[in-house]
Amino acid sequence: MTSPVSLRACHGPDEYPHLVAIWRSAVDATHDFLAEPDRDEIERQLAPSYFPQVELTVADVDGSPVGFSGTAGSGLEMLFVHADTRGSGVGTALLEHALDAGVTTVDVNEQNDQAVQFYLRRGFEVTGRSEHDEAGRPYPLLHMTLRATVS
Repeated sequence: MTSPVSLRACHGPDEYPHLVAIWRSAVDATHDFLAEPDRDEIERQLAPSYFPQVELTVADVDGSPVGFSGTAGSGLEMLFVHADTRGSGVGTALLEHALDAGVTTVDVNEQNDQAVQFYLRRGFEVTGRSEHDEAGRPYPLLHMTLRATVS
């Protein structure tokens, strides 16, 4: 990527449609295990239910949003990067920002091996597993925790 990534707070509900479009692009590229009705239901819940529950950070490249993360306390609740910019450092920038803010845990779809590997490479380890996602859908989650650093 030739342009740097800049991070900022979400501008609020007016920006949610852009974030939903980023989510859809990312999910279409990485979540082939997700049944279409489930994907559509999650998408419908993003703006009214999920986004208001987290602190949203938006990644911009050349003044346009290309990714976002959502945190709540020490948990990284969501991190999505537009398919066109995956692998360009946007996800790493968002994760580093979240870690600087005190994030130590993340839940990842077990079937999303690219995401699992992303977090493993960045110091997380699997500390648990759930058979279903938080809404009871049949998508196993891996519970990951940042490894403690030994000085």
